[in-house]
Amino acid sequence: MRVAAAQFVASIGWQENLETATGLIKQAEADGTDLLVLPEGVLARFIEERERIREHAQPLDGPFVTGLRQATEGLHVTVVVGIHEKSGSEKPYNTLVVLKNGEIIGLYRKLHLYDAFSQLESDNVTPADVVPELIEVDGFKVGLMTCYDIRFPELARLLTLQGADVLVLPAAWVKGPLKEHHWQTLVTARALENTVYVVASGECGQRNIGHSLIVDPLGVPLAQAGEEPATISAVVSARRLTDARHRLPVLINRRFTVSPTPRPVEAVPTS
Repeated sequence: MRVAAAQFVASIGWQENLETATGLIKQAEADGTDLLVLPEGVLARFIEERERIREHAQPLDGPFVTGLRQATEGLHVTVVVGIHEKSGSEKPYNTLVVLKNGEIIGLYRKLHLYDAFSQLESDNVTPADVVPELIEVDGFKVGLMTCYDIRFPELARLLTLQGADVLVLPAAWVKGPLKEHHWQTLVTARALENTVYVVASGECGQRNIGHSLIVDPLGVPLAQAGEEPATISAVVSARRLTDARHRLPVLINRRFTVSPTPRPVEAVPTS
């Protein structure tokens, strides 16, 4: 299976972002890509006034997702993309939408909100409490994660134990001291400790690092982008998965289980 991660700079206008995403989808199809991963939350990006995402979020049947559905009609490629989705409250969900041939075939609403490094995603986003189901792409089972989720090994392990061969990670990884080191270390660790492929797509631009990364089940980086808009690709191999799990049988050797039930969200300290 050929996988790709495409990074770009999201603007405040959903129309411009839809046009960019549509172009990337068309190019991925032309390149023979089976699975394209786009970044997190690219419906609209607000650098300073992040609360504006509340009013700009759209439902799944809104014009942004509808446009993406239309862009995938008649195509082979499966697309994973992050949006902010209207919820039943004033705060939207941070949602991954999986599209195939004009249809939504998977959803994941972000579990771990980025309340760290002086950021409070929970000020403007509603946390979900449902572990995503795996999707299937060309015979491979794919698990969904979003950005800050990569810092929580339990979710990656749970998805792997449910049968994931590949973990995809749309992200908008915020710049800061050591943040690029954290990104590469964590993406590589989740691949290696679970003997899975990880396809991580990071938005680039003023606020975020970019550096999309594809890592194989033994922690080998197969492709990596820099800080500019780019598309990277690699081939996911069933033989490599089997070989990695034979040589490094951590899933068999493990002694602990992971609960499939997320615990309640605790209040974030304010001081």
